[in-house]
Amino acid sequence: MRALPLLLLALVASTAVRAAPEPAAPAATPAEKAHGAVGGRLETGANSFTAAQVRARFAEMGFADVADLQLDGQGIWRGRAEHAGRTLSVGMDFRGNVAAE
Repeated sequence: MRALPLLLLALVASTAVRAAPEPAAPAATPAEKAHGAVGGRLETGANSFTAAQVRARFAEMGFADVADLQLDGQGIWRGRAEHAGRTLSVGMDFRGNVAAE
């Protein structure tokens, strides 16, 4: 008879442990939220981004004065942009990943 209250207590305790909320993940920094990186690899594929969306994405990543922006045959937007006082070749794939070289 003593085993029944202990069994119920164990059952309630195990349910409470499973119901406990997951600890919140730390907030991502802007750099962690952004896709791509300098020298990152871009994926080929059908790209549905418009030139305006690509320019906005480059600006979000810190690239300014985007020029010669064109969609290539592999579905990657390519152009030139300024970053930290240098002109770089930049690209954006169909997933929104940005890379520069």
